[in-house]
Amino acid sequence: MIRRSHTAIVERNVRWTGAFASEPYEAAWASEAVFFIRTLEPAKLHPKATARVQLSPDGMVWTDEGTTVPLSADPGVSFGRVRHFGGWLRLAGELRQGETVTVIVYLVLKE
Repeated sequence: MIRRSHTAIVERNVRWTGAFASEPYEAAWASEAVFFIRTLEPAKLHPKATARVQLSPDGMVWTDEGTTVPLSADPGVSFGRVRHFGGWLRLAGELRQGETVTVIVYLVLKE
């Protein structure tokens, strides 16, 4: 049996600065998810800057799932894997003053 999969672009050419959160995505049908964060241009970031995976039962109230995804100051891709999540997923975080990064965020879902 072929497993069903789907890739959603939840952020496209977005500049993150200060507190940020990606668009939420309903993923209740999936059994696993991978967030990919693509840094588009050199960025000013602390070496340990990350985005946190958050989950929600309704797409409005959020809690940290525990997985973090590193943010890269150099163009490239980082990722984080998630299993056992609720109906909705997103990324959130907070950059220090003066930090900024331009990203595309992909959410790859598989049942």
